Amino acid sequence: MKENAYDITIVGGGPVGLFTAFYAGLRGVRVKLIESLSELGGQPAILYPEKNIFDIPAYPTIQGKELVNNLIKQLDLVSDKVTVCLKEEVQSFEKVDDVFIIKTSKATHHSKTIIFACGNGAFSPRKLGLAHEENYEQTNLYYHVKSLNQFKNRNIVICGGGDSAVDWALELEKIAESVTLVHRRDQFRAHEHSVELLKKSTVKLLTPFIPVSFEAKEGNISQLNIQKVKDDQILGLPLDDLIVSFGFTTSNKNLKNWPIDSQRTSIKVSSTFESTLEGVFAVGDAATYDGKLSLIATGFGEAPLAVSQAIKLIYPDRDNRVVHSTSLIND
Repeated sequence: MKENAYDITIVGGGPVGLFTAFYAGLRGVRVKLIESLSELGGQPAILYPEKNIFDIPAYPTIQGKELVNNLIKQLDLVSDKVTVCLKEEVQSFEKVDDVFIIKTSKATHHSKTIIFACGNGAFSPRKLGLAHEENYEQTNLYYHVKSLNQFKNRNIVICGGGDSAVDWALELEKIAESVTLVHRRDQFRAHEHSVELLKKSTVKLLTPFIPVSFEAKEGNISQLNIQKVKDDQILGLPLDDLIVSFGFTTSNKNLKNWPIDSQRTSIKVSSTFESTLEGVFAVGDAATYDGKLSLIATGFGEAPLAVSQAIKLIYPDRDNRVVHSTSLIND
């Protein structure tokens, strides 16, 4: 079993997981990357692909989707060292004869070490809570916006009052035929400056209203019915597309059953990013320690340290001195 085991298995395919996998491959070890979603990239790819990120070194500004695409291109440089497994959620793991047996929702994997880079766990959208809404999740009901252009010249209804809902309303106003924003309160939770821009825009604001039902036609939601809070007033909103922006929930429901110490939804680690179980490490938002900053840039810095410690543990007799990347990859 040990001969066939991967050197490092990385759990989580977001930005930090992708860079961890790349760096481990760069160091010449066999790597497996396990991601619970159907695509790589994590929250920047799923939740804010077209939003700008300003705290990535060497990029004055970069969109979420561009950051993810660059990380995947970088990973391609070591594709001979890295195996990617999608749509698999890690449920349990145990150490047997110096090898970890990792059980996911689909398969069993074997690895000499594990690095968790899964953030605060799997995330899922908060939904409308209306009957049969799942039937339209593949047509014109959306929980996040992947491409603005798909809404060009369309009549859009957005439900929500946070930063994402307000930001998308302002962005879509530029290209959509119409944008209506529905919120259950008169006050918005979004940044004050964004709310000021919203009130000056052409976006139609309907507050305080809640969704109560919808009508469908030819496989698409054609109208959302909303009711005024503490009132009997019902409005019908014809639409081409419905965006629900109530936020996302994260869950690390399996963490409490794992043989490692944790705090809330993160894994307690030492200064070498190792957990309380030898051979299990954590980086990014999956890791917690005194002074922790939950930033992508922080996770990028933690990744090489955890990988280096894992390699030292696997190959203690090898010359594990870190050399510059220019010596590891030749064009």
